[in-house]
Amino acid sequence: MESKGYKVLLVNGSPHIKGCVARALDEVEKELNVNGISTERINVGNKDVRGCIACNFCRSHGRCVFNDIVNETAPKLAEADEMIVGTPVYYAGSNGQLHAFMDRLFYSTSGTIDLNQKVGATVVSSRRAGSTSAFDDINHFFTISSMPIVSSTYWNEVHGFTAEDVEEDLEGLQTMRNLGRNTAFLIKAIRAQMEKEGLPVQEHDKFTSFHSETRL
Repeated sequence: MESKGYKVLLVNGSPHIKGCVARALDEVEKELNVNGISTERINVGNKDVRGCIACNFCRSHGRCVFNDIVNETAPKLAEADEMIVGTPVYYAGSNGQLHAFMDRLFYSTSGTIDLNQKVGATVVSSRRAGSTSAFDDINHFFTISSMPIVSSTYWNEVHGFTAEDVEEDLEGLQTMRNLGRNTAFLIKAIRAQMEKEGLPVQEHDKFTSFHSETRL
């Protein structure tokens, strides 16, 4: 089906380019393409991604001080209708490189890319457990950015130790297909409403800080 300009950015946060996370994203991607959504995938988990050093270089230059995959991804995020982030589960959390990537990407582009109503989704892969806390970890980036989160018919997860194991997780793959269909539907619905009435206004003039010397 023709894409009609819809685009989803898929981020693989696993160091295994053809591992469990990739297999899950494959299943989502197939449904997106069938429903007229073009896709682009970037691999983060196998990259040397350092964390944010709070230098605020991005505030005056519009890009991160470390010129790596974060700056390469920023214009792709600006053009996309959605970002789907896949992560393996390490100690009930997301991959370290991926989390550093997300920290720097979202912070360094906060003044240059409007994420309002861009769609976000998280996909996780675990051998056994810890998946829901990793799922929650990545979703925090979307909920602070006015990005609607796409759900499925279960938490967006697959189980297995290898990509071959994931093939046996029939419910997990079903969940990925439903996620792809729900994603396509939501992107199209938001685009239609945006063209009809524009984006919802977001207020940013209030910023609460507590500096009182009073102590209870």
